[in-house]
Amino acid sequence: MTTSFLCKRVVSLKNVGQMFEISRAQVHFLRNTEPFRFRSFSSPKQHSFTVSYFMNSCGLSPESALSASRKVQFETPERADSVLALLRNYGCTNTHISKIVSRYPRLLTANPEKTLLPKLEFFRSVGFSGPDLASIVVASPQILRRSLENHVIPSYNFLKSVVMVNENIVRALNKSYWLNGQSLQNIIVPNIEILKDIGVPMSNISFLVTCHPSAVSQNNEKFARSVKMVIEMGFDPLRVKFLKAVQVIVEMAESMWEHKMEVYRRWGLTNDQIMLMFRLDPLCMKSSEKKIMSVMDFLVNKMGWEPAAIARYPTVFLRSLEKKIIPWCSVVKVLQMKGLVKKDLCVSFLGSGEKNFLNRFMVKYEQDVPELLNVYQGKIGILELGLIPERIWEKKQL
Repeated sequence: MTTSFLCKRVVSLKNVGQMFEISRAQVHFLRNTEPFRFRSFSSPKQHSFTVSYFMNSCGLSPESALSASRKVQFETPERADSVLALLRNYGCTNTHISKIVSRYPRLLTANPEKTLLPKLEFFRSVGFSGPDLASIVVASPQILRRSLENHVIPSYNFLKSVVMVNENIVRALNKSYWLNGQSLQNIIVPNIEILKDIGVPMSNISFLVTCHPSAVSQNNEKFARSVKMVIEMGFDPLRVKFLKAVQVIVEMAESMWEHKMEVYRRWGLTNDQIMLMFRLDPLCMKSSEKKIMSVMDFLVNKMGWEPAAIARYPTVFLRSLEKKIIPWCSVVKVLQMKGLVKKDLCVSFLGSGEKNFLNRFMVKYEQDVPELLNVYQGKIGILELGLIPERIWEKKQL
């Protein structure tokens, strides 16, 4: 039999000098709140019950349920039912719950009133509710078991001071990095001070904190060294590109950096050309060896473009080969073969947006080349159009 009760408590926000009151939230849970009993070696019956519960009450697949059962097992459903009821009461759907339990099954062992409710109420008190609150919990369910006063509130206050609006705070928290016990005072704050001292705008720091929290959470000495290297490479601290370069340098081992340089050198690019690529788009150095080789192979051997020309548009290495580069280039190749666009048109068009590309190459020439849509969708190949001899196309692939 379940019992419905109303709870009301006041939690002191020591770090912000204010008080918030946990609302009279209705929480449903069963009378039996005995902690789950952990065992190194569980009985078959206990193991079977846990797996069944994960599948039937949490929506996990048999494989995920079995994996979760290796991390936590229990013999009765009371505590888990209480946790699930509380999560649903704060906006978590069945889909959210499946993800939460799959990522952190031990959450089902927490005390819903004493451990989980204060954090949920804090987030609600500062303006998070519904999908936003659910997304924070899904990103890192562990936050509900962290200390409210020592971790959750300081993390929120710090993010609020840097990114200012709750929308960006949700984006930052969804990265989950802020929820994993990083030291704000000893690591993150000093790194941000380094950026402030060299004139990086707060709006750009907000971008780094929101989108790439792992970069600003690196060892202080390493972070300072990386910032100095990026300055010496000629990046302007006032530009967002400066922080993108810092992110790449601080997170990449020296051996990996040299490996990426070597991959690009295989295509005849010089160190100066590669560094120019990095200055144009730092994220090109984060592409995998496989991605770099595949893109260069297609653009050089099938499109006939010079590696040096490709290097002037390094954003191409961030594009999907299958979804963008191949279909777009196939369309352009057909138009070149028909003499409708310049033969020397190079990779720059791959940096444009979808709408711009469609208007520039598809809509403009759809009457001249009725097959163009089928080429774009991969239903017709260039060879099938008879625009280029097969022996020449095959030679380009060698």
